[in-house]
Amino acid sequence: MSTAPANVFLGTGRRKTSTARVRLTEGSGKLSVNGRDFESYFSHENFAKQAYAPLLTVDMKEKIDVTANVTGGGIAGQAGAVAHGIARALQKMNAELRPTLKKAGHIKRDPRAKERKKPGQPGARKRFQFSKR
Repeated sequence: MSTAPANVFLGTGRRKTSTARVRLTEGSGKLSVNGRDFESYFSHENFAKQAYAPLLTVDMKEKIDVTANVTGGGIAGQAGAVAHGIARALQKMNAELRPTLKKAGHIKRDPRAKERKKPGQPGARKRFQFSKR
């Protein structure tokens, strides 16, 4: 059984219902998600920017190759999950980057998720119209 090379760093990121498994290797700045490049996978450029934001925070976008596998959720949740995974992998790569990433808010998992629908209501918070008579 072979082990991964020493210069590969793994990170798991989550956001809403999305999970991203991220691999960082030293390289020339290639970014891919599920076998496609960031720009083509994330339909709007803002999602792609959000996904690689941790790399910009530590000025390593041109030095690191990112390969991510993402499942679940939609584009926005997946972009957040990839960003979270990249931040965690960067932290494993170099522990000194932690304060910078933490200050920028990349380390913390965003806990916001869709609230469940309650019985006897049309949505999570919305109520059916009240009728006195």
